[in-house]
Amino acid sequence: MAFRLFVPILAGATLRERLFACIGATISIALTSVISGLAIGGGPHVALLVAPFGASAVLLFAVPSSPLAQPWPIVGGNSISALVGVTVALFVHDPVIASGVAVALAIAAMSFTRSLHPPGGAAALTAVLGGPAVLSFGFLFPLVPVALNSTILVALGLLFHRLSRRNYPHVHVPAASTHGTADPPATKRVGFRPEDVDTALAVWTKHSTSAATTSKGCCARSSCRPWCARTKRCFAGTSCPVT
Repeated sequence: MAFRLFVPILAGATLRERLFACIGATISIALTSVISGLAIGGGPHVALLVAPFGASAVLLFAVPSSPLAQPWPIVGGNSISALVGVTVALFVHDPVIASGVAVALAIAAMSFTRSLHPPGGAAALTAVLGGPAVLSFGFLFPLVPVALNSTILVALGLLFHRLSRRNYPHVHVPAASTHGTADPPATKRVGFRPEDVDTALAVWTKHSTSAATTSKGCCARSSCRPWCARTKRCFAGTSCPVT
């Protein structure tokens, strides 16, 4: 029974989908490395690639509909987190403390910029623990190679998904009507809207100046005003029996 907790859950994961993900990741990671190396003049045999992009590729090709796998989270999340990591490494020299602070601030920065991307935490750690290889880049590190890698990976992902006829970037499509009519969904038809209450209050205010508002009949009618406004809105042409 306990071993069931370790059974992987791959919702909607067919063999074909996983093969496409593997092919896309293989091509894109290799090309990202080569193009980035050529961009800095290192030649095609220089693998200019930051480790967190392996995780970015998993999201981009295995779960492309995830909010965490969209273009802005990949480019913005990785680049912003790398900038946070470089800044923390500059001011906090204890690697243990710097690691925790960098990841925490990276999460905050990604949250505020709506670019939450899990590999961004790894990008911040890489900036802190990368050693001389990262320190040599300094504040250029978030741009080259991180932003460069991100942009190339996303561009290749867009091309791959377009060729494989997949929806990327993912656009949420509202669920089709299940009752075969043009009526709005039930969640939008039930209950009161602010305009229903406003209508009731307007009618109440109009009649409150007259002494008749103290009568039981008028109070009963006024208490039903929101229901009447909702009835007329949801069912055009229907009159309210109370008014």
